[in-house]
Amino acid sequence: MKIDSKGNMIIGTTAILIISLLLICIFVITSINYIQNKNIEFKQNDNFKYIIDDYIQNLEFNQRKSIDKATQKVYNGLPVLNSKDQIKKNLNNILNEKNKEYKEKYDVKITSETLSVENTNSPWKILFKVKLNVEKGREKYSKIVAKNTSIEGLRDPLPISKLTILSGILTYDNKIHYKTALSGYMLLHNLDSPESYIEATAPLIIKKCPYDPYIHHGDSDILDDCLKNGYFHESADGSCYLCRLEGKGKCPHYGLEVFIQTHTPLKNESLSCSDHVVFADHYNGEKINPDDWNSLILDSSHRKKYGLIEDG
Repeated sequence: MKIDSKGNMIIGTTAILIISLLLICIFVITSINYIQNKNIEFKQNDNFKYIIDDYIQNLEFNQRKSIDKATQKVYNGLPVLNSKDQIKKNLNNILNEKNKEYKEKYDVKITSETLSVENTNSPWKILFKVKLNVEKGREKYSKIVAKNTSIEGLRDPLPISKLTILSGILTYDNKIHYKTALSGYMLLHNLDSPESYIEATAPLIIKKCPYDPYIHHGDSDILDDCLKNGYFHESADGSCYLCRLEGKGKCPHYGLEVFIQTHTPLKNESLSCSDHVVFADHYNGEKINPDDWNSLILDSSHRKKYGLIEDG
């Protein structure tokens, strides 16, 4: 039986439709696979990004922990000869443990190295630079992460690192209790009136004074509140935290000072009570109020800085 031209056209059209349908199906299946693969890739990328972000966000906590471990070494009676190297070593040890945790939890390979620990323009912050390499499958990440860490809330290492725990210095009630340690230090260095600093106290915890500019300490009740809360102050002459760890009473960096408060009825002239004066500069001052046992002993320049100008 012969198929006429009309039949040939129907067969041809049907074949074209079938082929087109097959091509459309292949395209749809290919597109679906492509989209699914892309979605998996996006999910993998998002997971990889989450791991990196989580690690970097925890860096400041771990950096702060590395500083605190250096401070604890001082409080254990051991010297810190190079605070930067000690803190770098502490942080590398901490991060090595964290890298193992991330490997177990996320199956990700992380290598890290603390490149530097440096002072900043602010005495309240320390700058860390950490080289970070992360690998998970075919995904890789490499960057030097620079991050500041606050020292606020950490213990002041200077009194212990300067006098050592063998001096009899004590810490309790969030205060440094010098007992006879400071008067003994003054006697050893032939400084005036060491008896004035028997039972002297100072703040233990680093807290930034909110009364800035400092001249407002001369306003009513401000100085009393500052002493009650144990605030620290910025000082071009004071020692930075890194140098305080090394027992340096002053240093070339922009640093801190805190009042060492005497509790004595004596009115004789003695060291001005800013800690960098007591531990390094060694110049005298007088009581702000001669009749107050708890009065600060300050020189004229510190009285001016804090708005505590003498009457008359």
